Amino acid sequence: MNIEELHQYCSNKKGVTEHFPFDEVTLVFKVKGKMFALINLEKWERGETVINVKCKPTWSEELREEYEGVNPGFHMNKKHWNSLTINCDIPENLVLRLINHSYDLVVKKLPKKLKEELKEME
Repeated sequence: MNIEELHQYCSNKKGVTEHFPFDEVTLVFKVKGKMFALINLEKWERGETVINVKCKPTWSEELREEYEGVNPGFHMNKKHWNSLTINCDIPENLVLRLINHSYDLVVKKLPKKLKEELKEME
């Protein structure tokens, strides 16, 4: 999976916007103002192909034990965020599933009004 495919997959999700809130190299994908994925573009260019995504803590533990490419989220709450090394030992379909899971976790926590706005985008 390359950066363009990853970017397209995240940005095509309903209600997603892109931001650089921390610096000029950390691309943050948000749904209705809440982060669900982060990519350091500078590191990606150097070959550190990592994306940070949210995850249920119990599933995070299982994934970290099973895959070398799943680690506690770099500079994030390590209980709720994972750093996924792309093109390591994580199957591409699992990477996409984890992005979906992160997006869904964020949407689930949105206020009712914002959830309704998302539904109206269908």
